[in-house]
Amino acid sequence: MQQDIQILIGGEAGQGLVTIGQLLGKALVRAGREIFASQTYHSRVRGGHNTFAMRVGAGPFAAPRESIDILVALNAETVELHRPQLTKRALIIADAAFAPELPGAIAVPFGELGPEKLWNTAALALLGQVLGLQEQQLYQAVEATLGQKKPELLEENQEIMKKSREWAKAHLPEHDFVLADATATADSTQKRLLLNGNQAIALGALAGGLKFCAFYPMTPSTSVVLELITHAETMGCVIEQAEDEIAAINMAIGAAFAGAPAMVATSGGGFALMAEGISLAAMTETPVLTVVAQRPGPATGMPTRTEQGDLEFVLHAGHGEFPRAILAPGSIEECFTLTARALALTERSQSPVFLLTDQFLADSARPVTPFELNGITPVRPGDDPEKVATPYRRYRLTPDGLSPRLLPGLSEHLVVADSDEHDEDGHLSEDYGLRTAMVKKRLQKLELLKEEVTAPTLEGDQDALLLVCWGSSLGPVREAAAILRDRGLKVGTLHFSQVWPLLPEQFLDLLQKADRVVGVEGNATGQFARLIRRETGFTIAELINRYDGLPFTADFLLERLETQRAETGDR
Repeated sequence: MQQDIQILIGGEAGQGLVTIGQLLGKALVRAGREIFASQTYHSRVRGGHNTFAMRVGAGPFAAPRESIDILVALNAETVELHRPQLTKRALIIADAAFAPELPGAIAVPFGELGPEKLWNTAALALLGQVLGLQEQQLYQAVEATLGQKKPELLEENQEIMKKSREWAKAHLPEHDFVLADATATADSTQKRLLLNGNQAIALGALAGGLKFCAFYPMTPSTSVVLELITHAETMGCVIEQAEDEIAAINMAIGAAFAGAPAMVATSGGGFALMAEGISLAAMTETPVLTVVAQRPGPATGMPTRTEQGDLEFVLHAGHGEFPRAILAPGSIEECFTLTARALALTERSQSPVFLLTDQFLADSARPVTPFELNGITPVRPGDDPEKVATPYRRYRLTPDGLSPRLLPGLSEHLVVADSDEHDEDGHLSEDYGLRTAMVKKRLQKLELLKEEVTAPTLEGDQDALLLVCWGSSLGPVREAAAILRDRGLKVGTLHFSQVWPLLPEQFLDLLQKADRVVGVEGNATGQFARLIRRETGFTIAELINRYDGLPFTADFLLERLETQRAETGDR
């Protein structure tokens, strides 16, 4: 039987539960294990109920589970909130002051093990003992984290870890959560990176040649920029925290105009302020990549939860008509590769390009092999002045809509840009015929974007049940499909990692051949299903929507599929 253990660490913000999870994750990955980590948290510095979930076992995993095998409760509330999710074999690690009288409950005298500030380290050691990790594996993870920041704390952390393991050896009940030998699940000598989606986006942008990023902090996008900052000096990238999102998008446009591959990162509320700037980028034909990390709205909504509710907003943001591309990664690997690709695409098309992610993908982490860089060529903005026809016209009318783009100050040519409608030289114009020509020129770039469209990925059978999804729902949908196949059912999945432009010839026949098509979306109204119907005429009649702020899981999907099958009849 393959191991599949769901651990959930719960408590208040400020109790160090993320530290426990991150250190445990590092130790497990270094030991060759497969993990999938995800977080839920309230938008406050202290208090609230936060969780750090980790799925451990044979894997690989790409989604959390609803049920819990090991619950680490840093406060009494955690036990009560998650008690219904506990499996029959579950262990509960809790302080003796509030440990429940339940089978598998372990009342730990944390106060006897060490000071309160180190109780999270004690819990980490207890988890390591439960899972069968070697003491040195955990200590090395702690040392790697504290060694540079707070070396003076290493000794007392090591002391409480030893005390905790000794206590655990004497008091842990019998259980079956000791992990199989690492060599049975993964090659522990293989180098792997433990990354979340936002970290991978940042690394993909840097690999693609990013040189400037402006932002105003907004969850869940901020960690993209925090990761960029850690590598900014090494990679020669400038990061600017603006006074607001309006300033951020305009700074990025200015940097891109001057020749620096540029990006902004934000979420729905911040992106609303950027809409006018997006139109400016379109009119001036300035390449800017915008990362939109979705969260529930409207207004402030649920700042630290997840949703796929901004697709239509991003598709139509900005006044006027102009082409754009929207990519939506579904995995950590795609966060890296699609970001690099999006940066190149905005430069090549001289049009706004968007990357849609969400809080679930942003904060979910799992081990990945180092990314392949051979296929990525960093962006080199601007055309060669020696190869540009004179007189230079920035907005020369061309058959493909692409005009020569020179960088100001790097040649004798005069580079003119105007936010109003303009002539080929870039000077303001209100000529009606020229206006028509310029609109057609900009829209013609949509053909280039269509040539670069990433086709949706089909897996499994295509003529029975077909699950259609986009973006971050890929992992849960894949897992649900695999479970159904194990039950003897024919199931296919169709995942879109690019949601605009759509090319019906890439997928329409797959939808038409399937006996049953079910759309899976993290929103209330089926925005992507509606977009497919608009572009193809095909109606996805069955939808599984989730918009409570939590991510999809295989359990959630299977329950909804069974309910809908019963309601519509066995097909």
